[in-house]
Amino acid sequence: MKMSAKCICQIAVISVLALVSSCTVGPNFHRPEVPTKAGYTTQPLTSTSSADVAGGEEQRFVSGMDIPKQWWALFESPPLNSLIEKAIKTNPTIDSAKAALRQAHENVAAQRGLFYPTVQANGSASGQKNATETIAPTLTSGEAYFSLYTAQLTVSYMPDVFGLNRRQVESLAALAEFQLFQLEAAYLTLTSNVAAAAVQEASLRAQIAATHRIIEVATQLLDTQRRHLALGSATGLDVAAQEAALAQVKASLPPLEKQLALTRDLLTALAGRFPSEEMQETFDLDALRLPRELPLSLPSKLVEQRPDVRAAEAQWHSASALVGVAVANMLPQISITGNMGGTSTQISQLFVPGNTFYGFTGNLTQTIFDAGTLLHKKRAAEAGLDQAAAQYRSTVINAFQNVADALHALEADANALKAAVDAERAAKRTLDLTRRQLELGYVNLPTMLIAEQAWQQSVINLAQARANRFADSAALFMALGGGWWNRAGDACANNRADHSMPNLSGNNP
Repeated sequence: MKMSAKCICQIAVISVLALVSSCTVGPNFHRPEVPTKAGYTTQPLTSTSSADVAGGEEQRFVSGMDIPKQWWALFESPPLNSLIEKAIKTNPTIDSAKAALRQAHENVAAQRGLFYPTVQANGSASGQKNATETIAPTLTSGEAYFSLYTAQLTVSYMPDVFGLNRRQVESLAALAEFQLFQLEAAYLTLTSNVAAAAVQEASLRAQIAATHRIIEVATQLLDTQRRHLALGSATGLDVAAQEAALAQVKASLPPLEKQLALTRDLLTALAGRFPSEEMQETFDLDALRLPRELPLSLPSKLVEQRPDVRAAEAQWHSASALVGVAVANMLPQISITGNMGGTSTQISQLFVPGNTFYGFTGNLTQTIFDAGTLLHKKRAAEAGLDQAAAQYRSTVINAFQNVADALHALEADANALKAAVDAERAAKRTLDLTRRQLELGYVNLPTMLIAEQAWQQSVINLAQARANRFADSAALFMALGGGWWNRAGDACANNRADHSMPNLSGNNP
């Protein structure tokens, strides 16, 4: 089966014209400039104050220091390391984000397939009967009954003359990049939530232990009052007042135990388990170590490190490519179709000379009137581009705010812990002195109750202040991006958009 020289020339001419005239319409995306004048605080921070208590060490902010891939290991807590490792392996949120990334990659690959011709094979067989007496028979032999077999190959191709498919591939590849950083954000959120919940559990255990100590002291004071009542140096009202104080302290214990149980449930869920599956890991403030050196990424690096910023950039890129898609849809659409095959009443005779056929069709379509549909779609795409750009700027500002908030919190936490240590020690001395003076009859019971309540509150405040330093240290690591770029072999580390992602600019090579 041979095609004529004329048809071959036609195919060649159209193909060459399509390739020569091909271009990519719409804006070419360029990565936004890194903010150079942005900063975190009005006054540079170098270190925090210290306090003479576990977890009260001075912390230094090291400008330009890189963040380790497992930043939580800086707390030197084997239970925390173990639980985060389990959570990464079994949390369904991570699995969902991985599946979304795979789906995005497959969508890109599917769209790239449109750069190539589509080849389809078709075969048919039919049995027929001629009306030989009234019209001319189908077959030259005049037979009434016959079988007809047809086999053909169809090739169809749409030259990407104005870059419609290139822009669609560019948009989908940008969305794949978005899913890549969504996956990294899921990792960062998960590890940060586990660390925060672990610190919360440690804080609650410290508060519960402090409450038990307070109950013990209040019980001792009640025993003292009862002895004084027996000796006649105290009244029944004094005993009742101390009993009320003890009952009030005991009433504060169940809410703390409830919060602890809920926090344990949260940790179990973050680890991808059901609440009935008890975890082995437990957390205590005394077993955590406060990182002495905290990284402070350069502001120009923050936009590279934050997964949410990179994801917003990818969405901006996708929106830019969709403008090109809308523009290309307004221009002529060209398609080329060719088919060849054979037909015969016998399968063995399908491709003998005289039974073969071929055809070639070139088609050009240009919308003349659509009541402004394509124009409004283009304007909608341009509005979507403006929206994505604004969302990107908002995300960048929010990222800098998160870092600033964490830095201010760490500075305030250190000062608050120092004050809480001084307040607890002063309240304890006041309580001890007041207790001895009460036993000697120099002060009355109301004075004792005031001193007791002040000490109780100071003990709880100290436990909370110690926990805040750990929690906000973890918050700083999260605000800076979590060190995902240092995970060798990780999917995200191996597909960083600025190094190994495909050419998404839409520019011709």
